[in-house]
Amino acid sequence: MSTVPTLPGIQSQMVQTNRLNVHVLSCGPADGTPVVFVHGNASSATFWEETMLALPDGFRGIAVDLRGYGDTEPLPISGPTGMADFAADVRSVVETMGLGKHHIIGHSMGGGVVMLYAINHAADLLSITLTDPVSPYGYGGSKGADGAMTFDDGAPSGINPEFVQLLASGESGLENPMSPRNVLRGFYVKPPFISAREDDLVSSMLTTKVGDEHYPGNAVPSANWPGAAPGDKGVLPAFNRKYFDASGLAHIDPKPPILWVRGADDLIVSDYAMFDLAALGHMGAVPGWPGDEIGRA
Repeated sequence: MSTVPTLPGIQSQMVQTNRLNVHVLSCGPADGTPVVFVHGNASSATFWEETMLALPDGFRGIAVDLRGYGDTEPLPISGPTGMADFAADVRSVVETMGLGKHHIIGHSMGGGVVMLYAINHAADLLSITLTDPVSPYGYGGSKGADGAMTFDDGAPSGINPEFVQLLASGESGLENPMSPRNVLRGFYVKPPFISAREDDLVSSMLTTKVGDEHYPGNAVPSANWPGAAPGDKGVLPAFNRKYFDASGLAHIDPKPPILWVRGADDLIVSDYAMFDLAALGHMGAVPGWPGDEIGRA
């Protein structure tokens, strides 16, 4: 059922909820304590398989493919509501599968999804784990510890178009430095590590639906640097500060244990993120940088 081959011990199934048809990977006893896994951008539930299989006895791992990724029904992603829709999709799986109280883990963009999920469903959570998550103020368009918007229109916004083109074309090789495989090796993990499942992880990346209503989404002209702001469709607008704010996580009640994990050498979620236009401008990689007063994500 899964487009990408799964490891022994991992089950693949489609779960029809009241919102959409969701692809779910699972392992462990049916009566085990549920641990729900939410993947990041340009990936899928495949990335969680080894972690799921490493769960202690008595736990049940459940990893979802978000809409637009993996084998889940690729409903459109709205800019203003996309992250909240992701969270509601995850909730629909939890309810349809009757999971009850559960642990939840989110990586990168999925960490932002988990933050919104927790704000609305704190009473059902046994714990929250955020692994290299986006900021509670999203990714792009903000500055400072309080998440102030850099500009009113959400600028700067954008992504390397070559990576998007290669993702859309299904490029799986190493010839182009911006190929999904090279991005996996250089940014998803720390070199020189190469996963034994690299082929499957690249295949997972290539399930990403590409376009205005999915990844990367649309952009609109802006009078602000670098000339583009998030539009109203797709992934990048959805987790831009213009539309995303999960700062309410700090005030959820009841508040389960929260573990926030970061990578000291992370090049995607950091003060000098290689996928953040403000950081690239600061380094001179994007022309016209107006200065540190506009901040870095």
